[in-house]
Amino acid sequence: MKFKLTLEAKPSKYPIEYGDKLMLIGSCFTENIGAKFKSHLFEISENPYGILFNPVSVSNTLTEIMELRKYNTDDLFQHNELWHSWSHHSRFSAIEKEVAVENINRTILDAHHFLKSANRLVITLGSAWLYHLTNEAPLGKGQVVANNHKGPINWFFKSLMQPNELLESLHALVARLQTFNPNLQIVFTISPVRHLREGLIENNRSKAVLIHAVHELVSQSNRVDYFPAYEYVMDDLRDYRFYAEDLVHPNFAASGYVWDKLVETYMDHKTQAIMKQIAELQLAMNHKPFFTGSVEHQKFLQSCILKTEKLMAAHPTLSLQDHLAFFKAGISK
Repeated sequence: MKFKLTLEAKPSKYPIEYGDKLMLIGSCFTENIGAKFKSHLFEISENPYGILFNPVSVSNTLTEIMELRKYNTDDLFQHNELWHSWSHHSRFSAIEKEVAVENINRTILDAHHFLKSANRLVITLGSAWLYHLTNEAPLGKGQVVANNHKGPINWFFKSLMQPNELLESLHALVARLQTFNPNLQIVFTISPVRHLREGLIENNRSKAVLIHAVHELVSQSNRVDYFPAYEYVMDDLRDYRFYAEDLVHPNFAASGYVWDKLVETYMDHKTQAIMKQIAELQLAMNHKPFFTGSVEHQKFLQSCILKTEKLMAAHPTLSLQDHLAFFKAGISK
């Protein structure tokens, strides 16, 4: 008897392999998947403006990165003793506005060069609800914000993007990106994180707008793909056991399941074999021996050194120098 539906992974015609450069941008689910890429030593740039939920902020961010926008202190406002940017996550906020501006501009420059040479961009959209600034907000002129920085409610009003409006915006974004970097292949995903600030019904309306627009875009565009992270959690797993205690964010098991599906979709057997070897070395680095000077542990370290050196020789682009130094440091003199 069958008790659940399973969404099978289909191999993509755009595989990911070592040597690729990936930029990931979007909701907090982006950072969960980004951590998996990092742990397997893929070369990535992740959320250069911090976590972004709505498509307008994602589009504005990528446009500013492509155009190398230069921020100055007049672009910041002060609230709760910190200087903030309406376009950035609070991790860019600072007590001194010059520090915040320097950090923002340095990140834009780095992201510009990375995106110019990247061959993969993964965009995760979280919500079609937009928060605009009222005239009562600092620097407020009706613009969409990426983060509310815990501002008072009278600083904002909200609106829901319409499918055709979003589709037009995404088409324009993809065209700009492919002009900026013709080698870029773009993957869209929808975040399975629930946005309950608006309510369950409003969250579903929002996800419906995102899903419709993204699928229309994929059907009409070249080198644009869709990865069903949302469907893997909502329709395949389909159980509150796979959510954290807040019942909003997918838990560790759910993120791991989506990652496994992503690997099945985008990584061939050769890449998966390398990933397995790297995972074994990462696990070895986290191993806590009872007796570091024992003969058994010294043999273990020598084995790890040999595995690391063989992997480095076979794949020189892998950043394994820290692993090698770690294992060598444990060898008794």
